[in-house]
Amino acid sequence: MLNNTFSLLKKLLDRINNDKLKQNLLQALPFWIASLITGIVAVVYAKLFSLAEEFSATIAHKTGWVLFILTPTCFVVAWWLVKRFAPNSKGSGIPQVMAAIELSTPRHNQYVDTLLSIKIVLVKILSSILMVFGGGAVGREGPTIQIAGSIFWKVNQLLPKNWPKISKKNMIMTGAAAGLAAAFNTPLGGIVFAVEELAKTHINYFKTAVFTAVIIAGLTAQGILGPYLYLGYPRVDHLTRFIFLYVIIVAVFAGALGTLMSKLIIHILAWKAKNNTKYMELIYAIVAGLIIASVAYFLDAGILGSGKKEMSDVLFSENKYGGWQQSLLRIIGPALTFTTGAAGGIFAPSLSAGAAVGSLAAHAFSLSDTNANLLILSGMVAFLTGVTRSPFTSAILVLEMTDRHNVIFHLLLAGIVSSMISGMLQRRSLYTHLENGYLNDVYKLDPQR
Repeated sequence: MLNNTFSLLKKLLDRINNDKLKQNLLQALPFWIASLITGIVAVVYAKLFSLAEEFSATIAHKTGWVLFILTPTCFVVAWWLVKRFAPNSKGSGIPQVMAAIELSTPRHNQYVDTLLSIKIVLVKILSSILMVFGGGAVGREGPTIQIAGSIFWKVNQLLPKNWPKISKKNMIMTGAAAGLAAAFNTPLGGIVFAVEELAKTHINYFKTAVFTAVIIAGLTAQGILGPYLYLGYPRVDHLTRFIFLYVIIVAVFAGALGTLMSKLIIHILAWKAKNNTKYMELIYAIVAGLIIASVAYFLDAGILGSGKKEMSDVLFSENKYGGWQQSLLRIIGPALTFTTGAAGGIFAPSLSAGAAVGSLAAHAFSLSDTNANLLILSGMVAFLTGVTRSPFTSAILVLEMTDRHNVIFHLLLAGIVSSMISGMLQRRSLYTHLENGYLNDVYKLDPQR
């Protein structure tokens, strides 16, 4: 159907006499169509994910004992779906997109199909929703990036043979940027992410495609959901003159903890690979589910879900200051959930962990609520940077989530400091480490590359 649509559009555009204009329109159309589809899918996914998270929170507060059945069951089913139908839909999805960009050459196109496909989209959505339904500490933002990359890749494959050539690499990068923009409602964040995290070519080669795709995907999402901010408008006025020093301290600790969480995830995955017996993955999913259910029931239900509610609570409620327990749980929860082998991202859980660190620091320094809010936002930037090693993306994302442009320099400072600390503690980011795993699997099959 989509192929026939492209053929019809080409016939209509062939009537344009200006060859350059016709060429530009033909090259732009696939990006526009893929962006529109991405925006719609991202909204539907966000709605389903939110409903599943709300259900899990309701169960935890009303009949918490049910988690001992629900959580391990959902973890196992989510893991099984991935293992049975689409193994490369596991985890965040961002490393898969990074590997797909590296492999988007004529020699390796068949391997990209194993990383980006419609089957992966369906399994990704279903598995991650099951995970959060069961209380897993996962986000939907990384998965949305792989979903968007898959949509753009499929649209590119459906183009008629006589269609003007479009760079497959640029198509995937643009899809990833559009996916992040639609997931967080952060257009600048999507653009910066494409440049900082994904691009290995000069931005001039794909800047127009990225800009238009981000705009269309974002506007599509806004057209359905209405204009919104991911978190809202926290107050960050009347800042103390020494706030920069506090931001640096928070960035050091949050960045270090983000890096340590990455290391923990890598070590758990390595341990699982080394001890990969017949039922190892199944047993691990059950045990991880039971641990999270136990913590939620006996200690703190804050370990459940993406952490968006916890971020909103510390920024906007009177419960401004969390304890060390909340910070620790927001690290343990994502580490256990992410390593089950099911689908689910760590963007939102990382942000919530950083918010907990910033809140704890604000309490230790006895700061006012508005100063505390800035440390919470700085902690979010720093922790996410510790995981992704992308300070500018992290800062711009938090900036756009809250519309607090007056503290952009504080957020950038947090990102830069965190990036320096992370670089000292770990040579490669979590995403790069996982990307190399996917690439090595391909290169084993094709040693000549």
